[in-house]
Amino acid sequence: MTYAIGVDAGGTSTRAALVDAAGAVLGTGRGEGANPNAHAPEVAAGRIADAITAALGTRDPGEVRASVVGMAGVSKLSDVRVAAVFDAAWTRIGLTNVRVVADAEVAYASATSAPDGTVLVAGTGSIAGRIRKRRLTGTAGGYGWLLGDEGSAFWLGREAVRSTLEALGRGLSLDGLPSAVLAAALGPSGLDVRTDAERLAAARALITTANAEAPVRLARFAPLVSAAHDAGEPAAGGIVARAAELLVANALAAREPGESTPVVLVGSVLTGNSPVGALVRRGLSGLEVLTSSDGVLGAAWLAAVDAFGEGVVRPVFP
Repeated sequence: MTYAIGVDAGGTSTRAALVDAAGAVLGTGRGEGANPNAHAPEVAAGRIADAITAALGTRDPGEVRASVVGMAGVSKLSDVRVAAVFDAAWTRIGLTNVRVVADAEVAYASATSAPDGTVLVAGTGSIAGRIRKRRLTGTAGGYGWLLGDEGSAFWLGREAVRSTLEALGRGLSLDGLPSAVLAAALGPSGLDVRTDAERLAAARALITTANAEAPVRLARFAPLVSAAHDAGEPAAGGIVARAAELLVANALAAREPGESTPVVLVGSVLTGNSPVGALVRRGLSGLEVLTSSDGVLGAAWLAAVDAFGEGVVRPVFP
């Protein structure tokens, strides 16, 4: 018997799956986050190695023909010192054929077998990627919170805070989104705002709180925007519409004119009942728009293609 292993290593969790040529999932492993931008390289590599070891069980790692690790923060491996840490982890567990790719590649592969297309990611951050022969060959957006991340949860949260500050400063109603933001940021005392002096004090407190935290913490306000949108609040509706507009623009920028390949949506801002996701689908009407399913199965399938060739069965959990 020979096998393939796929790993989906994100910022908060890591999952591994061992598959055979028939697409059967023979073993799984799970661990904490392994993004080397968020965790020390030794920690991230160790967590991935441990998840792979759990998926292997008692099987001989020498029987693994190919491994694909989809990793958030994969660019960190461009540092030769960081790459050496991961190479040492593969050697320690007996693997010699590990291919590390961007998490966007495994997310795309989880939704379609098409070799070419576009992946649009909007979670805490955002990026659009051009996929060719199942490899990420170009991007639009994805510059991080300071330079981009348009339409992401971070972006939505930032706009929610800015909208709240505008309401406070201009004497507008604080019902709906502003009250929700103030309560989330400042606690119940944030809702005790009646006079101009109290508005000014609340605005200063909100600015201080937002700037005291890591910028990506603004993403925690994103669900408040969705809830206010669903309640029919105009300010939230404008934020949602602008987020969708920016994400659609990045998706189209990553594509060639007239391209008819699939677009795969990934991330909390685009999936489920997200109002941004609904508008993005509308903006991409006429194209085949799919939703990423399970990144670890996308990674496992890519590894199986490497190991057993095109046409291999896509793996599914039993």
